[in-house]
Amino acid sequence: MGAMSKRDHGGHELVIFRTRGGLNLSFPLTATDETSAKKALFRAVCSISAKLLSESLVLNVCDSILYIWPNKGMCTHHTELTDDSPCKDILRFVQVDKDRKLSKKKEKKIIETVSTICKFSSSVEMSTSSTPVSPVIRHDTKSQHLVNMTLPIDTAVCVSPEETWGKVRQLLVNGLTHQLSEMEKCLLKYMKGSSIHVAEPYHFLLPGKDGLVTVVYPAGVPDGQLEDYRKVLHEQFNLSLDRPYLRRANAFHFPDEHKDGYIRNPHLHLSNPPLEGATVSLVQGLYTYHHYMQDRMDDNGWGCAYRSLQTICSWFKYQGYNDKPIPTHKEIQQALVDVGDKPASFVGSRQWIGSIEVQLVLNHLLGITSKIMFVSQGSELASRGRELVNHFTSEGTPVMI
Repeated sequence: MGAMSKRDHGGHELVIFRTRGGLNLSFPLTATDETSAKKALFRAVCSISAKLLSESLVLNVCDSILYIWPNKGMCTHHTELTDDSPCKDILRFVQVDKDRKLSKKKEKKIIETVSTICKFSSSVEMSTSSTPVSPVIRHDTKSQHLVNMTLPIDTAVCVSPEETWGKVRQLLVNGLTHQLSEMEKCLLKYMKGSSIHVAEPYHFLLPGKDGLVTVVYPAGVPDGQLEDYRKVLHEQFNLSLDRPYLRRANAFHFPDEHKDGYIRNPHLHLSNPPLEGATVSLVQGLYTYHHYMQDRMDDNGWGCAYRSLQTICSWFKYQGYNDKPIPTHKEIQQALVDVGDKPASFVGSRQWIGSIEVQLVLNHLLGITSKIMFVSQGSELASRGRELVNHFTSEGTPVMI
């Protein structure tokens, strides 16, 4: 289990408690008897749900020695964390290495003021007291498959830091059982014969919503086949249909989950200019910042527009408009050859490109149309302010200058 603090749309601080773990699901699956298979799945899920509601459920605060039995109301530090304690007190138990600490200034800039992160893992005690019973062995001669999978539980509960721990521990258990129920619905919906898809949870940070919204999708089913379901979710959460919000690429990633080496949304780490009456217009959504000398590519002095193009492409990828990889320098050059703008010898060269080439590549590789705004000198940029504000408000994509 983990906790992360952020602010809601009213500017109030919130804490997100994240619980992760694997739940073992095992049940017989008969391809010719779908009804029996669904009943078997139902029984298996009920068994797991009973364990989540039992006193044997254990949560461990990662990077700490704190263990919690939420259904017992017990923990290993019961004198320091009681049901009446504010839930933020749990952060005191997390041990963070000096190398992993973030400055307070930087913490406040991560995903709308993230400050502290910790993780919880869930498990169920194997040894518990129970009434003695005699074992019963049943022999069944029917041919059937045995499904054995691990459900990747990942819940997020958003509360005020002053909320009592007693209330929060109940919310954590409710979150686990609710997600298990959503996983069961997903498994049943996409079960075909002896084929079954693992249910995977994804978190989303949606406009106008405080905290995270979690949606369960079937693993291996592409986003294109989930469009009807996403439309239902858009209506449920009052989201417009003019842009994707709930594709897998739109999923929220906690700060410690970025492992590709690229900086994300660097503008969030900058202070707004001290100008009275000014309007600050920013990129909407997630993108990765690409710059000289990345990817073991020495493009110093000629790769500026290539990197700007890669940054723009990353925005379309991480907003879920496409699932294409961010193009390399060579792929950008090949695209310009394919559209007839450059000769074949251009591929592999160290020649720079400009805004017109960027426009051609966006259209060729992503099918994106773009507009070039001409200014003869930097001082003229101020006269284009209203157009830029409108762009960031309505489109939200990065702008190459």
